[in-house]
Amino acid sequence: MTITLDGSSLTIEKLAAIARDNEKVELAPQALERIKVCRAMLEEKLAAKEIMYGTNTGIGEFSEKVLNDEQVKEFQKYLIYNHAAGIGEPLPIENVRAALAGRINVHAHGNSGCRPVITQTLVEMLNKGVTPVVCQKGSVGASGDLAPMAQAALLLMGEGEAFFNGERLTGREAMRRAGIEIPGLQARDGLATINGSNVLTAMSALHIYDMERFLKQAEIAAAMSIEALLGNMKPYTAKLHELRGFKGAITSANNIRKIVEGSDLTTGKMKTKVQDAYSMRSTPQVIGAARDAIAYARSQVEIELNGVGDNPIFVPEMKLTLTGANFQGSPVSLPMDMAGAAITMICVLAERRLNRLTNPALSQGLPDFLAHEPGFYSGLMLSQYTADHLIVEQRILSAPASIQSIPAAADQEDFVSMGMNTALKNGQILDNAYGVLGIEFMAAAQALDFRQFTPGRGTQRAREVIRKHVEHLEVDRPLYNDHNKMKALVKSGEILEEVERAVGKLG
Repeated sequence: MTITLDGSSLTIEKLAAIARDNEKVELAPQALERIKVCRAMLEEKLAAKEIMYGTNTGIGEFSEKVLNDEQVKEFQKYLIYNHAAGIGEPLPIENVRAALAGRINVHAHGNSGCRPVITQTLVEMLNKGVTPVVCQKGSVGASGDLAPMAQAALLLMGEGEAFFNGERLTGREAMRRAGIEIPGLQARDGLATINGSNVLTAMSALHIYDMERFLKQAEIAAAMSIEALLGNMKPYTAKLHELRGFKGAITSANNIRKIVEGSDLTTGKMKTKVQDAYSMRSTPQVIGAARDAIAYARSQVEIELNGVGDNPIFVPEMKLTLTGANFQGSPVSLPMDMAGAAITMICVLAERRLNRLTNPALSQGLPDFLAHEPGFYSGLMLSQYTADHLIVEQRILSAPASIQSIPAAADQEDFVSMGMNTALKNGQILDNAYGVLGIEFMAAAQALDFRQFTPGRGTQRAREVIRKHVEHLEVDRPLYNDHNKMKALVKSGEILEEVERAVGKLG
């Protein structure tokens, strides 16, 4: 299915399909026309010697420097050279593909001023699998993600590096093999390619996609642990959450009830406590709060994906050139800082349930540390250590980057979003989260193996999936293989897919 980029209808799901599934893209015909109209206006203004930032002036602290005609021709090349100043290992291909798609969608508005061939070349790069090599670090998330996007723009001059068919090549060779003509850069073309928070927004979009799936798996793991701990099911009653009114909590409670449907615990025949610990009975409220935070972050990211993030912005219908700061990454970095903290919070909650599963004083009669011969065997005692390590790292990473501004460019750019830091640390938070939740899943499955009652349909299906990958711990063995298998299983989403087959789609 070809995805049409028109400037206004790009969703997180579409971006994930482009980035990860290599879906083809096309530029909407109306968008191409808008780009042509805008370019014509810009060329008229250039001919009339109208001063336009970054087109016939320098940038940043040099914005007052007016360029002559010869300098205008060469300026974009040196602009890209200067800004391709990142450092570190390359970003994953999916992140760069998503950023290119986001930049094309910005151009589709017809306010960026570049030549149509620039946008069309980016479309070809996506469709033919040419992905620029882009260093992970170097953007401060204001004036756009200048360093990484400049590395991408090098290919438009036949320079830089790119991944193509599994090889890392020079940019010129990758473009040659793909059969893509190199357009070169003329007035405005370079800045129109780099001047927006496209990398941090693209990464954030993919993180939102993964976070939403993670939360559903967190509800499955919670349901398994709650059943294994003989939880009182009243805290998951719909009416309780409807009376308070938070959408996320209502959804989370509904999901947990759906997963445990069919369990002996739901009949009222089994003896349970009057009230369970907070880590059990407040699970819908906590996961619900994370759901609401991530829903807000989604709304902000999708606004940015479909907005105009240039400077200056050209408005052909009004013959206007507007300078401003629509490249500023704060509208994405602030909610994404909150989203990352929300994932960490869910992991802290999961670890507390893990503690109850393994702690003989709290486990409702389960064997000490879920071991078959406690004292001789240690069971899952050390699994909690591993989860704790991951969570402490998540807590450190959950400090917001959006308040960490360091002025740049001789104080001309004296407040920056640091949104790329947010995106990078959210990737690490999620990576750790898969490990923490995998360990809770493993412990909950082990605990349910000791119970002699019928679990819920969703709970039972999740346990069956886990057992395809990790055996019951009868005799102590090195657990690192199990931990890594469970982490990969959570990341894959297989448990979620199978549970939804068994009980229906989760909210």
